[in-house]
Amino acid sequence: MSPAGLRLLADIVLAAHMLLALFLTLGLAAILVGGPRWRLFGRGFGGWRWVHNRAFRVAHLVGMAVVAAEALLGVTCPLTDLESLLRVQAGGQPYPQSFIGHWLSRLLFYDFNERAFAAAYLAALGLTVWAWRRWPPDRAKGGRR
Repeated sequence: MSPAGLRLLADIVLAAHMLLALFLTLGLAAILVGGPRWRLFGRGFGGWRWVHNRAFRVAHLVGMAVVAAEALLGVTCPLTDLESLLRVQAGGQPYPQSFIGHWLSRLLFYDFNERAFAAAYLAALGLTVWAWRRWPPDRAKGGRR
């Protein structure tokens, strides 16, 4: 495959990886905000039905668990490895650190220790499990809690 084709594939993997990171990050925020019912400025808020969708919650929990397990075991995400491999085969440079670490350092110009990421991933997994118990997903497909 041509270097341009390999770079395109690497960019597609990067986009998929970014979408996964957004799903996990924004999904947790949506569960925490939309799970409970809030009173804000005298108006009802939250209690969003879709954040109780079982398929959404299972996919989110599994994704968080995989990311936390990778961090605990010191394993690089397969998407990071695949993108890096494609970039090297296209004549580019591999990532010097994890996917999130690389992009955060590029966005924030600050290098975080990999242990800090592992701690953050574990905290996010803990929060996800807590939210699962606090605002559980629907029990059956299309059913209520």
